[in-house]
Amino acid sequence: MAKRVQLVLTKDVTKLGKLGDLVEVAPGYARNYLIPQSLAARATPGLLKQVERRREKEYQRQLELKQQATEQKTALENIAGLKIAKQVGENEAIFGTVTTQDVADAIQAAANLEIDRRGITIPDISQLGTYKAEIKLHSEVTAVINIEVVSN
Repeated sequence: MAKRVQLVLTKDVTKLGKLGDLVEVAPGYARNYLIPQSLAARATPGLLKQVERRREKEYQRQLELKQQATEQKTALENIAGLKIAKQVGENEAIFGTVTTQDVADAIQAAANLEIDRRGITIPDISQLGTYKAEIKLHSEVTAVINIEVVSN
């Protein structure tokens, strides 16, 4: 059996790894596919040092993002009550629904924070009342806020 070859990935490769990962593959896979397609390069000491520096920079960037997300979480949780006005029909049923964009706009108006609507999770809201919305600010930081749906 042929020995395996160590490579450093220069691009993300499905089912193998992400950019900068050190991987061991069969020599034929490396020689015939990964290296000619510029998906990987042979692992040399200099290249390994570059990869390590790149990983350290990425780690620092992720720490900064997490710190910013934590600050946003405290700012969001300090918002007393987020009110969203909707048109109401019979039995306090609202016309339409409360969307994540409505919640993002209300946060923008109340706290002047720009939140991506794709990170907001809300329950199905069809009545007036108070609901909890979950806002994912970072992979490890999630804020929960109260939303009050009122009649306009």
